[in-house]
Amino acid sequence: MSKPDQEYVQPIGLDVGTSRIVAARSAGGAGPRGFSYESQLNAFLTLPYSKLTESLLAAEKVFHAVRGNEIVVAGEDAQRFAEVFHVEVRRPMANGLLNPQEPHSLPVVRSIIARLIGTANAGGQKVYFSVPAPVDGNDAGIPYHQACISRILIELGYDPTPIGEGLAVVFGELADFNYSGIGISCGSGLCNVCLAVLSVPVLAFSVPKAGDFIDSQSALVTGDRTIRLRLRKEESFHLNGLGVDRDHDALTIHYQEVLVNLAQQLSKQISSAQRLPRMEQAIPLVLSGGTAKPRGFLEHFNKVLRGHELPVKLSEVRVSSDPLNSTARGALMAALC
Repeated sequence: MSKPDQEYVQPIGLDVGTSRIVAARSAGGAGPRGFSYESQLNAFLTLPYSKLTESLLAAEKVFHAVRGNEIVVAGEDAQRFAEVFHVEVRRPMANGLLNPQEPHSLPVVRSIIARLIGTANAGGQKVYFSVPAPVDGNDAGIPYHQACISRILIELGYDPTPIGEGLAVVFGELADFNYSGIGISCGSGLCNVCLAVLSVPVLAFSVPKAGDFIDSQSALVTGDRTIRLRLRKEESFHLNGLGVDRDHDALTIHYQEVLVNLAQQLSKQISSAQRLPRMEQAIPLVLSGGTAKPRGFLEHFNKVLRGHELPVKLSEVRVSSDPLNSTARGALMAALC
């Protein structure tokens, strides 16, 4: 097979997250530079339809689609328009799944995925895409969500395979440990956790308090818009204690609540797991996702974790060096295996 043909059928890793959708591709190199990424904010807003508005958006190359008597602006452009008009963006997904309260949810997710990866270059081109783990053993909504994403990819000509979000983190971060350890994706809708041994998931669950909880609760007590608090959290927030200002303190308090809840669930779920493999050696734990990005996150997580006994020994606890792309990279690595 020639080199162009090899590139022609390269698989894709797709992180279908509540906040962002990220596509990972092989860039032909080794290490972190061996992958390329493209992402879009998983959000939208609507404008009343008019021919003039549509023509102006098209001229400015704004990511949009006409649906009935509305124009749906999606992705990064939705956030830009939201800031101009001082409104909140709408989310096609909630808690890791398609949002049942949004009639535009499926079309928006379809348009974002199509924009990121286009149509398949060849029949059978593989796409591994992330799906959330159950919350408290309840997988309600997951089969439907998974089937919808699969159908989108099939319609684009791909051969789709779902992969648990936490397991994708294991694939993306723990190759040096034979894909054994705990992978945690701290996203917007959920914190997804997977304990894997030699790439086999032996325990997977998700925790509902995550980034969106921090944003919404902080907005509730400060009176600020959720989008503004989310932007501050993502761009400049430092988890370094209280006493800075009102917004910072609100974010800090709710971050602490998320971390305590995550540590509690880690201890509870691993302790109560049945048929857990016997692990004599210590295993690594790696955190990823946008919620794990702020400075000080790891220090606070370690402090909280010390107060909750785990039935497994940890060799290290670290945050991914590339937390926003870890899930997509792991999905791609699973597809390449």
